[in-house]
Parts: sequence; structure tokens; C-alpha cells
Amino acid sequence: MSDLLRLATAGSVDDGKSTLVGRLLFDTKSVLADQIDAVKRASVDRGLATPDLSLLVDGLRAEREQGITIDVAYRYFATPNRSFVLADTPGHVQYTRNTVSGASTAQLVVLLVDARKGVIEQTRRHAAVMALLGVPRLVLAVNKIDLVDNPGEVFAQICQEFNTLTAALGWDSNAIQEIPVSALHGDNVASRSDRTPYYTGPSLIEHLESVPVDAEPHNVGLRFPVQYVIRPRTAEYPDYRGYAGVIAAGEVRPGDEVVILPAGIHTTVSGVDTADGPLDHAEAGRSVTLLLADEIDISRGDIIASPHDAPEPISQFEATVCILADKPLRPGTRLLLKHGAKSTQAIVGSIIERFEEQTLTADPSPESLRTNEIGRVNITVAEPIVADNYAVNRHTGSFLLIDPASGNTLAAGLVGDALSAVEIGTR
Repeated sequence: MSDLLRLATAGSVDDGKSTLVGRLLFDTKSVLADQIDAVKRASVDRGLATPDLSLLVDGLRAEREQGITIDVAYRYFATPNRSFVLADTPGHVQYTRNTVSGASTAQLVVLLVDARKGVIEQTRRHAAVMALLGVPRLVLAVNKIDLVDNPGEVFAQICQEFNTLTAALGWDSNAIQEIPVSALHGDNVASRSDRTPYYTGPSLIEHLESVPVDAEPHNVGLRFPVQYVIRPRTAEYPDYRGYAGVIAAGEVRPGDEVVILPAGIHTTVSGVDTADGPLDHAEAGRSVTLLLADEIDISRGDIIASPHDAPEPISQFEATVCILADKPLRPGTRLLLKHGAKSTQAIVGSIIERFEEQTLTADPSPESLRTNEIGRVNITVAEPIVADNYAVNRHTGSFLLIDPASGNTLAAGLVGDALSAVEIGTR
């Protein structure tokens, strides 16, 4: 079991995400005493009988004034059994792009539902986004369970509807955990509550501590995007040439045969360096500098890969994209595509279909894709990129589309047909 879990929250407006995150920080003693005192004073000033724990996390002035979360905020907390990095994402429809950003690296997402409202439009939207991003596990936190009559019956009905949705989106039932909670009162957050006798499962923190989640994917061999070429040219290291980056997948040892892509040149790893000294072995997620047996022309953006499953460089491909900006994406749009450390010019060919997350249907050949919409497109790049299918590896299968004039990110993309995991029909 990994000792670090990356998770994110998602849900509709006023479902209680900020309160839940504040409760997690409070119950794990991850906030300072003066912060708690400030929250208590602010809560009294607002006429509240109990501390408003959402004030611990809504840091922007606009967030505090409106009572909503706008931007993604990363929180860090720990228990005796595990450390956590949590991306607290917004609930408003217009901030769906921020939710995509926050959940893109998550190994688990806590999706909140207000017990009084049940599964609503934004719940379906967020579940669809999580499915497309390939998030391995979900927690359905049915919040404000203390505010409904017949809570056991309400909880069962919401879980049944949610399970039908997630099954259609391609999730295995073993990857879903449903928990009734009251973030305000702490029911089933840190410990199991006596006020939910109909529920016999773990508390939220118990589940987060015990859920088995691999730190990094191991579906493919070595994938090492080169970020920087190191040539110190000193008297101590007159011939040193190293290639620095983060291992995106797989593992590497001195003596391993590798191939340099897109050139296709084979060589051998002669050393694995770090700031703390050489290593005999390094795995995905580790920042290292690779030394090679041969002098090869390698530059930023190249990929060092295992030769037995090295991906073919591609110049034209299908991709699933989520539009993050106000500018629509249309056929013929010229953009910059950023894949790892490599950037190249790109053009959007046809828009194959637009995904309707509410009905799980596809709208074929739309004229454009607009803000927050998800669709499948054809893309042609000026220089080949070395990418895996996103379903095989999230790190090397994702990219960004950037407006070359403004530098703004227009869309997040996934190489391959990520929509194929969803049971969709055509209008």
C-alpha cells in the first residue's frame, strides 16, 4: 500500500465540499490552534452556533464573500497510517475546467451529493469527467444525511441511482464506496457514527487510509520524457552528459537497453543519478538523471523508453478533449499542442462527436465544442509526438491545446478514444 494518496473533491454548489475538507483537516489535527480560533471568532460574528469549518479552506476573498469555492486549492494532511494531497475543486458549472485540472492526477475522488437533492445534473457531469480522466476509485459521500427524513432509505436510493450511473460509465463496483456523512457534525468522517445505524461500512478517513491505490501506473515499460540535458563542463566532469526528468512509467536500472524516440536509436543506460547520489534502481514518479552508453543527439521533449513496448511516434491521431476556455474549438483551428516537455504546432481536423454527459449519448459531427463540453476530435501535429493511449498510461497519454496568440490553455486532451469506456448511444 502506498503511504501517499492523491485525492480530489467534486460535487455541486452547496453540497458541503469546503466543510468536508475543513472537517478532514480539523479531525486530523492538520490546522494550527490560531487558525481554529480565527474560524470560531468569524463563525460567532456570523451568528453561527458551531464553527464554520469551510472558512479553513476558502482562501480567496471572492470565495469567502460568495460562500463558494472558485479555484483549485491543494491541502496536505496526514494520519498515522498515510499522508494525503487533496485537491479541493469548485462545484459551479463554469468552473468545471478547474475540476478537470484538480482531478487529473487524482487516484481517488470524493464526490459529494446533498442528501436532500440526490444525484443531479452536476453529479452526472462530474462522474463523467472522472470516468474520462481514468480516475481509478470513487467515494460517494452523501452529505447532510442528518437533514432528511428516513435517512437510511434516502441513502439506499441515492446509492442505487449512482451505481447505475457509474456502471454505465465503466466503473467496477469494487472501485466505488458509498458513505453517509454529516460534514458539519463529523458523522462518519473520522469515525463511524451511532446516528447512522443503517450503515456498517468504514468512516471516510478509515477508507482513505486503507484503500489500495498504486502510487504510479505500471501498465507499460519505461517512459522517461527528457526535460533537460545536463552538461556541467567542469574539470571534475569534463565528459558528463545526463538527461534529467521524471520517470512517467515503468522502471530503469543501469544496464537496461532503451530506445530514444522519436529518432528510434537504441542504446544502454550506464547510470541513474540523483542529487543524493547514484541509484541501482528507480521507479515511476522519481526525478533522476539518466546516463547513456552512447553519445546521441537527444533534446528536451524526446522520450527514453523500453524497446519491447515503445510507442510509435504519431503525427495524426484521435483524441478526447475537454474544453477549458471560453473560445470554442472548431474544425481547422490552429493551436499549439503541449505533450510533456514537447510543444508543436497542431491543427484540429474533424470533430467526430460531442459527448452528452447527462444522457450518455453522442451528438455526431457538431460544428464546435464549447466551454466544459467533451468531444472526440482528429488532430494533426507538425512534429510527431511519442504518446501512449491514455487508457494505457495517463502520464504519456495526456496533452494540452494552447491558443498560440494568447498563450491560454484551450483544452485538455486524452490520446485515443476515452469515450469508448462509456456506454453511449448516438442520437
